[in-house]
Amino acid sequence: MIDQTLLKLKGIKKIFGILFITAVLTGVLTIAQAVSLATVITNLFDGKELETQLFPILLFVLFYTGKHLLHFFRNRIMDRYSMKSGSDIRKQLNEKLFEIGPNITAKEGTGNIVTMALEGISQVENYIKLFLPKIFNMLVIPTFIFIYTLTLDIRSAVVLVVVLPTLLFFLIILGKAAKYRADKQYKTYQLLSNHFVDSLRGLETLRLLGLSKDYDRNIEQVSERYRKSTIATLVIAFLSSFSLQFFTSLSVAIIALFLGLGLIDGEITLYPALVILILAPEYFQPIRDFGSDYHATLDGKNALTEIHRIIQTKDLQKNDVLLPKWDEHSTISFSDVTVVHEERNKPSVEGVSFSWKGFGKVGIIGGSGSGKSTFIQLLSGFLDPNNGVIQINDQELSSLRNDSWQKQILYIPQKPYIFNDTLANNISFYTPNATREQIGRACELAGLTEIVNALPNGLDEVLGESGRMISGGQEQRVALARAFLDKGRKILLFDEPTAHLDIETEYDIKQKMLPLLEDRLVFFATHRLHWMVEMDWILVLNEGKLVEMGTHEELIKKKGHYYQFIQAQYKEEVEEC
Repeated sequence: MIDQTLLKLKGIKKIFGILFITAVLTGVLTIAQAVSLATVITNLFDGKELETQLFPILLFVLFYTGKHLLHFFRNRIMDRYSMKSGSDIRKQLNEKLFEIGPNITAKEGTGNIVTMALEGISQVENYIKLFLPKIFNMLVIPTFIFIYTLTLDIRSAVVLVVVLPTLLFFLIILGKAAKYRADKQYKTYQLLSNHFVDSLRGLETLRLLGLSKDYDRNIEQVSERYRKSTIATLVIAFLSSFSLQFFTSLSVAIIALFLGLGLIDGEITLYPALVILILAPEYFQPIRDFGSDYHATLDGKNALTEIHRIIQTKDLQKNDVLLPKWDEHSTISFSDVTVVHEERNKPSVEGVSFSWKGFGKVGIIGGSGSGKSTFIQLLSGFLDPNNGVIQINDQELSSLRNDSWQKQILYIPQKPYIFNDTLANNISFYTPNATREQIGRACELAGLTEIVNALPNGLDEVLGESGRMISGGQEQRVALARAFLDKGRKILLFDEPTAHLDIETEYDIKQKMLPLLEDRLVFFATHRLHWMVEMDWILVLNEGKLVEMGTHEELIKKKGHYYQFIQAQYKEEVEEC
């Protein structure tokens, strides 16, 4: 009944002990509360004065207050534990995401990953703090009440123990149906999240192509599927709550009937009858609470399962070889390197062989799907080749998943990530110890000075999700400022850094970027051909294969793939004009 993933949470055994003790104490206090209340009523019924009942009334108040204080402190402990567990799970998830790299977002979907890391963690916290106390209460409290009832009236105890399996049977049946619906709903929710994020990213392109209305209908269909799935889940949840309420009320009514007949026939006295009648609803209450909270926490259970699946993703083996810092004498070579993604039938990169020495600018050119991004991921160490050998200096490596290599890399993607933090902290992401003067100098080199001066709080202006949003060109300038600020990293990887910028913004940023490329090893993947003129060496990819390499002038003279690529792009630009 308890998810196996919960058993792996840090400190869970201590929490189990606390919950067991609180459940035992709750059961004892519940019985004591019923006994003191029945004592007062019985004595008053026998004609005793109210003043003589102050002590049992005080006991009842004490037991009642103690029970609720116990619940209060238990809930506080569970709140803290769930928040701490949520924080630990979020940390583990983020570490795993950084370790795996960008491949996981391509496989799972950006919207799904974002939803999992934000909303999913909150649902997991809710699941932990609601589910665990209820299951311990359901296992312990009815047992205590049944044993005590057995000492008072065997017939009532038999009714309780006979009805319980019936309730549990319906709880299991409806629970399985609710779980099936909730799983289906969660998958639809993941799909909706991915659609929403992809739509936001491509909204401008969809509008330019006149496809925004078609995509609106697509999102509407997915949203409608999610709505129907949610309604179906709620129907099962309401049906489960109704069945629990119905059978518990019926059971209490049957017990009351037998007790009433027993009182009439003189088989039982008022005191034990009252105790049993007070305890009967308390016997079923933990089961009802568990049933209602089970449906409320299904999303959290599903989120925990999905997050745990990501966290448990097999760690890709890192090379522990200590590589020296890259300098003008360092060499890198690829020999027959091939990468085949799981979701593709053919290689993304196939049989690539090339070598380079020292600093320089290496351009990677090719059309969409030619393998440029896969090549950059290989260089970043986020992707392991299926075949082939990579060599750094005299060290032969199976992949570049190596700490001493990755710490030398500065990566600038086509859309840099802006954290929900100040502009200064966003710029100093790689160099957290940088001074304000150094950050200001980096802003000047990246062309950010005017933007900083225009912001109300300057470098202290908060950007990102809950702060000020900035344009794509400004995001690229922030990424450039990060690079200018970090002079220690000598390997730069660019993956279509200007793909979504207009011509004027790209030209301006290009002038700022060129000084950054000096005295470093640069791999620049793009389909924008004007960048290739600035490169010292060009790798031409086509359908994952390295079909040509050389300088710009050499490749033009060959009139091969590179020349044809230039001709095709020039023709497209002329037709657009």
